[in-house]
Amino acid sequence: MAIRNIRTLGDAILKKEAKEIKEMTPKVEQLIDDMFETMYEANGVGLAAPQVGIRKRLVVIDCGEEPYVLINPVILETSGEQTGNEGCLSVPGKCGVVTRPNYVKAKAYDRNMKEYIIEGTELLARCLCHEIDHLSGIMYVDKVEGALMDVEDVEEEEE
Repeated sequence: MAIRNIRTLGDAILKKEAKEIKEMTPKVEQLIDDMFETMYEANGVGLAAPQVGIRKRLVVIDCGEEPYVLINPVILETSGEQTGNEGCLSVPGKCGVVTRPNYVKAKAYDRNMKEYIIEGTELLARCLCHEIDHLSGIMYVDKVEGALMDVEDVEEEEE
């Protein structure tokens, strides 16, 4: 396993459409492991392959319940609404207010290329939308309501 460099806002790959993964290969297996290690090292809860410079439809998420691998994810259904601060490992030190669905149902393939359905509310729903957006070249800064804020300023307000 290895920690990969996280691409930051302004890097052209973050605005490009990611390509479908057709089969599990040793390179894809390695990428999954590296992405988890990179995400954990950066204290993130989700990471999409384009964020580490790979144009593949691959996302890893771990927001506390269990780690998920989502290959070629597709959102099937959303409902409700939540508005809150959102950040991104590709926009270090910043956050902004974004409205997302409060419930998300998606289908994806796991690391064994078995299709499964994932459903989430609140943080998991936010993560699913945020990371799947990355695969289409969409970043939360494209959806932010108002200005980006420094993370430190927001943390001080919450204390």
